[in-house]
Amino acid sequence: MSLLGRDLAMDLGGSRTRIYVRGKGIVLDEPSAVTIDGRTGKIIGYGADATGEEICWPVSGGLPADGDLTLRMVKHFLSKVHRRPLARPRLIMALPDGSTPIERATLRDVAYEAEARQIRLIPHSLAAALGAGLPVRDYVGGMVIDIGRDSARIAVLSGGEAVATTAVPGGGRAVDRAIARLVEHEHGRTIDERAAEAAKHQAGADGNPVTVRARDPETGQEHDVRLPAERIREAAGPAIESIVWAAMETVERCPAELTGDLGERGAVLVGGGALLAGLAQRLRESLGMPVRRAERPLECVALGLGTCVDDLGLRARLRRRR
Repeated sequence: MSLLGRDLAMDLGGSRTRIYVRGKGIVLDEPSAVTIDGRTGKIIGYGADATGEEICWPVSGGLPADGDLTLRMVKHFLSKVHRRPLARPRLIMALPDGSTPIERATLRDVAYEAEARQIRLIPHSLAAALGAGLPVRDYVGGMVIDIGRDSARIAVLSGGEAVATTAVPGGGRAVDRAIARLVEHEHGRTIDERAAEAAKHQAGADGNPVTVRARDPETGQEHDVRLPAERIREAAGPAIESIVWAAMETVERCPAELTGDLGERGAVLVGGGALLAGLAQRLRESLGMPVRRAERPLECVALGLGTCVDDLGLRARLRRRR
């Protein structure tokens, strides 16, 4: 632990924010959500306390979409895990691959304004790979497919660095919206984003139907609606295909010497979208390589950042090996 404050890692995701404390592991896991009072405009809830219809999601693709709301939310989360106001923490965060200098500066500004003493930014793909247990220290190729709330990010890594990356807009949210449209078109009812996300995760390979609570738009009453798992997978099809094509295109842009390594080591799925049944099989068929889901797909980035918190010299050693 630092003499001046705890060393922390924060996975600032579009869907959830997770904080890892050195020596303790993940101590906070809450929605990246803020509730605003529609009448007064004041914030009345953060994270797990953000409920109702006036919910805002201020983070998109791992970056602040609304800087002020993101700052307020980050301050709130840090205050829950770091209760030493005179001891500012060192903070490690993930920087999405391909971010612009302005986006990098914005993320740093949020961290410093939230009272971080020092900020280190780790490439998102590297954090995900570390959390998934990939041998990133080796000079071999490995692929990470991270399906988050707002985007799917694909990266091929070698020697601790991303050599080819692709980002696909939509991500898990595109699947959620497709499920909501399915309920509306076939049942004349509406479901919110959280219900659609739950249905996506419950549509397992066993083929059992999923029951969701849907609202009648005319009466406002809620009813149970049963959705066949196969129909959910069909609705998710277009979003999945965009990820598959992006993964294939990323492989094509890789150096030829990594192709054999990818064929042997394959890809690992992380993020909330990794829980979608049938996705790994679809990717295996198209890429012609092994594809597996990480053991803890939702927490991979936070765990990878935590590895860097526990070993602050890791990033520098990876760079020296290049």
